[in-house]
Amino acid sequence: MIDLSEMAEAVDSALKEGSPCLVASASTAGMPDIAFKGSVMVFDPDHLAFWERSHGETLHNLEANPQACVMYRSRERGVAWRFYGGAILHATGELRDQVMARTVEAELNRDLERTGVAVLIRVDRVVAGRQVLQIRDE
Repeated sequence: MIDLSEMAEAVDSALKEGSPCLVASASTAGMPDIAFKGSVMVFDPDHLAFWERSHGETLHNLEANPQACVMYRSRERGVAWRFYGGAILHATGELRDQVMARTVEAELNRDLERTGVAVLIRVDRVVAGRQVLQIRDE
């Protein structure tokens, strides 16, 4: 079972605290990419979300290969978590609007035309170091 509720305050504050999350993706050929994403949030108990405003390599990779890893690390809080799961892209619609409404202002200010894509990641596993903290049963 996945329940990210207890991690929400930390993850949602990452950019404000100077520790934006990293999102790792890979092309279908296996070429990895990693990028800072300041808008990563706990969307609901088993999903992370972020506002993909750059329309760059992360978006292209997730279109072709939806598997992703998000890393949150805070020295001040003394925690580092990796979230693994599959991404679904929302270029239009209600879910896109919901993610945009919850996106931190600093990220939206960099997307004045609001051309961003909402990325919703269904988390299947949460890891801290070598310890699996949570894993999806099904």
